[in-house]
Amino acid sequence: MEKNSFYIETYGCTSNKSDSYIISSVLNKSGYSSSTIEEAEFLIINTCAVKQQTENKIKSRLSELYNSFKNETNKYFIIAGCLPHIEPKYLDIVKNLIPNFSAIIGLDNLNDIPLIFEEIKSGKTNLIYKSKSPIDKSEFLIDYPKGKITGIIPISEGCLGSCTYCCVKNARGSLKCYDPENIVRNVEHQLKQNIKQIYLTSQDCSTYTYNNTDLKDLVQKIVELKYEFFLRVGMLNPRFLIDNFSQLLQMFKYKKVYQFLHVPIQSGSDIILANMNRTYKISDIEVKLKTLKQNYPLLTLSTDIICGFPGENEDDFQQTIDLIKWLKPEILNISKYTPRPGTKAKSMKQVESREIKERSIRLSKIFRDSLNDINKDWIGWEGEILVLHEGSKLNQAFGRNFAYKNIFINDSKSLFGDFISVQIYKVKGFNLYARPL
Repeated sequence: MEKNSFYIETYGCTSNKSDSYIISSVLNKSGYSSSTIEEAEFLIINTCAVKQQTENKIKSRLSELYNSFKNETNKYFIIAGCLPHIEPKYLDIVKNLIPNFSAIIGLDNLNDIPLIFEEIKSGKTNLIYKSKSPIDKSEFLIDYPKGKITGIIPISEGCLGSCTYCCVKNARGSLKCYDPENIVRNVEHQLKQNIKQIYLTSQDCSTYTYNNTDLKDLVQKIVELKYEFFLRVGMLNPRFLIDNFSQLLQMFKYKKVYQFLHVPIQSGSDIILANMNRTYKISDIEVKLKTLKQNYPLLTLSTDIICGFPGENEDDFQQTIDLIKWLKPEILNISKYTPRPGTKAKSMKQVESREIKERSIRLSKIFRDSLNDINKDWIGWEGEILVLHEGSKLNQAFGRNFAYKNIFINDSKSLFGDFISVQIYKVKGFNLYARPL
């Protein structure tokens, strides 16, 4: 056992990963060091609750950790993230899974962790912390291990929506946007560490506004930094296309901004969208996406679909199929609906699980078929890519270009973090294959 050491296990979204980086940086600055799960004094499990499948995985993991280390009295369990906070009874659920927990911390207690650790070392146990006031997480300058290429910056927490299927808002609360000066300072701090790819993250980046600064203004401040890097703007609510389309067009003009759009439409049926409390119509979204494709024909599009939302009938689902056939997204995240605690959708009339599974399989096949020729126009393209990490084969590297494309380079001699010129010679689904120039 290493004294003053910690281990973090992270589940869920990019915001959760950002929280874990903040925790690590705070602890490192307080004299703690990262270690293995076997040797660490403090085990931090950063949980997620967005899907039942994820919840089940984390519950199983907590039980496994308890059984593995329950006899080690000098090993302390810290439970972080959303799961304990999505509904009042979930605190008891977590307690029952890991009775010897040292602390359950709230999402705004990240800066309190060194003090919490000192209380634990003084003999206190089963502590529960839930901050009453939100913090600006962009204030915490994140330090990465050597060789890290991708950095994450939180720009806000919570959201303005009230989707009937979502339990995350129960944990993360209403929207709080962070000071743009802190965000830009944090970005520059990370770029100085040779970070070459920055992700802006939140539950909904489209709602960002701070005093007179909106999302496009924030992006402009970041890309004006005198470093070579790519910037990925995180998930945007489809409503942003309707209300702030000019912002989107402006952001994609910057060479440092990936021409990548993650917009979770969730269903092709206006009736189902209304039941989800998603405040847009498919016709409005289609008009904006058509214009966007005309302006940025090489844009990479990602969307999310929930199959089997309560009340979804075959006609509703067919409208989703029609949407995906028209949209032709390069990335499609399909979720099989499961009722989540503390949500309105849980009390609605449910679709049979067998039908949900069947619809998910059908939609997956349609999506895979759509990938057959989706990238054919990229053959012969020449340009610059950022080399990120190893590929799936020996002597192969993986990188991305301005459109956030998956690009594999065989026999690459480049270092990770390099920008190199390549030519695309082959396409397979959403993967592109290139040779260095």
